[in-house]
Formats: sequence, C-alpha cells, structure tokens
Amino acid sequence: MDIKRIAVIIEEIGQSYQSTILSGISAGAAEFGLNIAAFVSFSGEMNNPRHEIGEFTIFSLTDFTDFDGAILLTNTLSYQPVVNDIIDKIKRAGIPAVSIDKDIPCFYHIGIDNKTAMRGITEHMINVHGYKDFAYISGPADNSESSDRLAAFCSVLSENGLGISDDAIYYGDFRTPTGKAAVEHFIEYLPHMPRAIICANDVMAASAITALRAHGLRVPDDVAVTGFDNTYNSHNYQVELTSVERPLAMSGRLACKMLHEHFSGLQQQRNVILNMSPRFTESCGCHHNALSDVSKLKELNFRNYSNFESVQSYMSVLNRMSTQLEACNNYNDYIATLKRNAVEIHPDEFYFCLCDNWDSELAVDSSATMDGADLSVPMTYTEEVIVPIAYVNGEFIDCGRIKSREIFPPEAKTGEKGKFYYVTPLHFGERCLGYMAIRSSRIPLQNIMFETLCINICNSLENLRKLMCLEYAVDRLANLYTKDTFSGIYNRNGFVQATNDIYHDCMENGRDIMLMFIDLDGLKIINDTYGHDVGDRAICNIADVLRDSCTDGEIFCRFGGDEFIVFGADYTEEQAQQLTQRIEANIAGINASGENPFILSASSGYTIAKPKKGEDIFNFVTDADNMMYAEKRKKKQSRHLKKL
Repeated sequence: MDIKRIAVIIEEIGQSYQSTILSGISAGAAEFGLNIAAFVSFSGEMNNPRHEIGEFTIFSLTDFTDFDGAILLTNTLSYQPVVNDIIDKIKRAGIPAVSIDKDIPCFYHIGIDNKTAMRGITEHMINVHGYKDFAYISGPADNSESSDRLAAFCSVLSENGLGISDDAIYYGDFRTPTGKAAVEHFIEYLPHMPRAIICANDVMAASAITALRAHGLRVPDDVAVTGFDNTYNSHNYQVELTSVERPLAMSGRLACKMLHEHFSGLQQQRNVILNMSPRFTESCGCHHNALSDVSKLKELNFRNYSNFESVQSYMSVLNRMSTQLEACNNYNDYIATLKRNAVEIHPDEFYFCLCDNWDSELAVDSSATMDGADLSVPMTYTEEVIVPIAYVNGEFIDCGRIKSREIFPPEAKTGEKGKFYYVTPLHFGERCLGYMAIRSSRIPLQNIMFETLCINICNSLENLRKLMCLEYAVDRLANLYTKDTFSGIYNRNGFVQATNDIYHDCMENGRDIMLMFIDLDGLKIINDTYGHDVGDRAICNIADVLRDSCTDGEIFCRFGGDEFIVFGADYTEEQAQQLTQRIEANIAGINASGENPFILSASSGYTIAKPKKGEDIFNFVTDADNMMYAEKRKKKQSRHLKKL
C-alpha cells in the first residue's frame, strides 16, 4: 500500500489540549504508517485581527486533493468562515476526514459525552460538598463543546433548585487569559465571590486559581474550583485540580486508526464516543493525592528541572536567532544567518519557502479587518514558491522552486513512514510572505517556544522586506534624478555624474575627449502628421540607436527635446567617424524594418579636444552643435535652435 498523506488542521498547538491530541496523532502515524502534515495557525491570544488574517492563510495553502485524508480540530479555530471553507474543500476533494470533538456530518467523529461529564462534576460539588453558590467560566458561546458543558451545568443547578445570574457566567475562549479575566469580572460585578467556580477546561481553571490567590482567596477554603480535560499534571501545579479525565492522546491515535481502516476497506462506526471519568481531588475540597514515594517525587523534580533547563537553553537560541536576523541588511545575509540558526534547533527537516512576490512593495492599509482586508496586499500563496533553505538529515540541499500546492520539495518525499511535519505561515499582518515546514526539532514544537520562533522569523523577514523596499525606492529616486524617464537613458544630471571623473582625469592628464551632438530631423513634421505619440516613438528610436551604437564605453544622454549628446575619452577622428557610421547604419536598420510610418533621420556633429582646467564639459557642446548644424544644412533643412 502507498504511504498515505494526512492533513491535520489545528490552531494554538502550545495549549495542553491540542498538544496532547497531537502526541496521540504522532504515535498513531508511526503505528499505522501515515505521513502527517499539520497545518498550524497561532492567532488566539494576539488580539490583532490583521495578524489573524495572516495566520489563517496557512489553511488556504492546503490542497486537499493532494492528500489522502484529514484530521480536523476545527473546534480550536476561532473564525468560523475559515472552518466552513476547510470543510467545503475537504468535501469537494472527496477524501475521508476525522473530526475530533466537533461532530461534522459526513465525516468520522471522535467525541466525548460532554453533558454527562459536566453533570458528574456539578452534582459532586452540590451533593458531596454542599455548594450552592456558583459561578461558571465558559468557552465561546458558539462552540458546541462549550455550549454542551454549560447546558449540563445549568440543568443540574435547576434540578437542585439553584439559579445563577447572567453576571456569574463568563464567556471566554478556552485560553489562559480568560481565567484571570473571569475572576476580575466576578469580583467587580457579583455582590460577593461565589463559593465554587466551575470551569469549562483546565487552562482557564488554573489561571482562575492564580488570580484568586492574587486577591488573597484560598482554594478550596474560600473558593472551590474545577476544570475539565485533566490536561494539567496534578503534582505539577500549585493545587491539585479537580477535573474530568478524558483520553486526548487516545483521540489522536484513534483518528489515525480510523483513517487506516478506511483505506483498508474495513467497516467501522462513523461516530465514536470515548469514556470519561471525573477526578476529584484538592481544588474542589476532596483529598490531596500526595506523592508518598520519595523516589517518584525526586524523579518528578528532576524532570521538571530538566524541562526548565531545556527551555532556558532553547530560549537562548531563539533570542540569539532573533537578534542576528534583525541585524541582516540584505537577502543573502538573511538566508545565511537563518541557515546557521536552523542547524541549532536540530530539525530532521526544515523548509523555508517564500512566495514569488514576498518582497512586493505594495503598502498595507492599516484599516484592514478580517472581512475587509486591503486586497492590494499579497494575501495568498503564489503558484510557485522559492525554497532558499532546505535542510534534510543534516545537509542543506538546493531545491530552487516548487509548486506551492506540493508543500514539500521532492527531496522530502521519501519512502519513510510515520513522518510528522508542522507547516506554519510566514506573514506580517495580512501580507502573505510564504510558509515553513519543520519535522522533529529538539525544540518542543508543541510549546510556546515554537510560536515564538515563528513570530521572530516573520517579524525579521518583514523588516528585511521593508529594508529592501526602501532600497528600491532610493534607487528609483536616483533614477528619477539621473535618468530620462521617457527614453530610459541618462538625462543631463545623469550625464554629468557619469562623465565627471573621466572628464576631470582627461583634464588633469591631457587626454583627448570627444563630444558628439545629435539632433533628430523633422520631429515637428512627424508630430504634425502622425501625432505626438508617434513623435515620441521617434525620440525613443534614437535612444535605442545610441544604445546599440555606443559599444566602446561612450556615455550618452538625452540633452533635451530631440537633442542627444555622446561623450568618449581618448577618442580619435577615426573612432568618431566609425561611431557616426554605426549610428547611421542603425538608423537605416530601423527604417528598413518598416516599423514606423515615417523615415527616421538624425544629424550629428562632433568635436575632439583636450579640455583645459576650469573648462566645463558643456563648453564643447557649442562646437559639436555647430558641426551638427553644418551636417543639417547639407540635408537642406533648417531650424532655429537656441544657442547655449
């Protein structure tokens, strides 16, 4: 059987809920021989709508027709239109998908009985501890798991003749800041603190306990607190947390198993509900499950210290990377610096992929929102991406360019099974810059450090882009000052700058200079007969003729209107004649092509001399102009020119 590629859709992988499920998916991928690409966004706690736009772009990168299956944690995504788009794409691709916790019709589903579990917690608080005064910290109101848990809590209160005010229910987002914000809300708006706070997950519960203690309230003596999910190590926090133990890792492994059995053609249930069990301990007022085995306590302390040491070590790496990348002032230096730092995080594979237009100069509209972003800014992935960094098993390889829908270069598509990649966006605000893919780094990827790594790289890349755009702008300003915007060749300013050093060296060392004056014949007739657009073409034709004719280091410019000058150092009469002949031959070539409705013609004259000290280069223009007029008179044409 071919190795199956599975796309995982998830947000905020540093949270305990997500990271535990991902650990189960990783184990399941290895067990069932699946290769995983987890498309990850970090957006929940930034409070920046433009940042969220850029983060959610990663989900548009996923072409589900190139995958064999999908595992969805859409309950972790905070923006429903993105969720709807993902679901539609999977349905159109016709691939099997497993949704964890959120039941999506037509997909396999792995869930829990949220209502029964929350009923067990709430009944325990009422019947065992006799609590009657409650507050509740909920997840988002539009989240199905959140609403099920709140509904069960409210049902138990009603069944026991208890009520709860609107101010005693705080709607959060399942993230850490919510717990603290909820406690502050209860202190401000409730007449007194409730005797117990029921939380819809452990993350908010742990934060609430910290906030309560900051206000001098003891848990559980003054306020009892419960969580949900049992994602916190009971001996690794300030108080053991009463919670509901749910098999999160099992959910991840089971998702892989369901897809594997689908590929194998085996019959299975669409909907699987996993068992849960309340775990009553210290924070609700039950007994404290203290460790009695000293050796286990020592092992726990050692593990905690090792984790602390690891965090300190890699934070040092990330800080060093951030400062070094910020110091880069050109693209090549940036890529070289990122390569050096990529080695230090010890990935098995690392791919840094940039959109074709990542260095676009289009400005961002600061009023952009999720529904009204500035559409002039590149917000989607280009058809192809540049891969300046591809690090595979300890070696950098040259990948050049790939199709963005392929995600990984061909070098990543080996016969190895059980590979697990994290794919994250490169962006600044809503500006899409590219993406990164990383596998098996020693930095814990299911950790806030990985988010820090991604943000540091995105910010430094945007700084480089702005620096490059500034350099582009400076170059354009220089061109505006030195180049004739119409014909593209030097103007007078550019001519002076380009000839200055050579001219003064000729002056100091007695070297000959040649200055040629060229005038387009009959421009007024061309304009009057064919229009100014055609006349403009004639001027550009002469500029092209000079580009093709001046092949020995000559410097030329559009002097003004239909007049041009050419400068050459160490010129002889013979060379000047040859240049004149090349100009005439190239004009004849344009006429022979028949591209114009007119006959292109120009008159020229030149002077050769040794410049004297204090003599300006334009002093020689008059002599060359007189020579040009003599040539023009030979053509029996005349016109009045203002003398210099």
